[in-house]
Amino acid sequence: MLAVLTPVLFGLGLVLVIEGLALALAPRRIEDALRALVALRPDQRRALGLCALAAGVALVWLVQGG
Repeated sequence: MLAVLTPVLFGLGLVLVIEGLALALAPRRIEDALRALVALRPDQRRALGLCALAAGVALVWLVQGG
């Protein structure tokens, strides 16, 4: 069971490292980015999220030898 969770935990750890670096190194830029997101309409945020989702799936697929 742990062997199945290892890649998921590894990926989650990488996300936390990247998010932590962004918050530690550029907190003002994060605030600016959040303000920009709030300014978008919900359908624009949804489209942005779907694009990010698709890019993430494509990247994982390529890394796995797709």
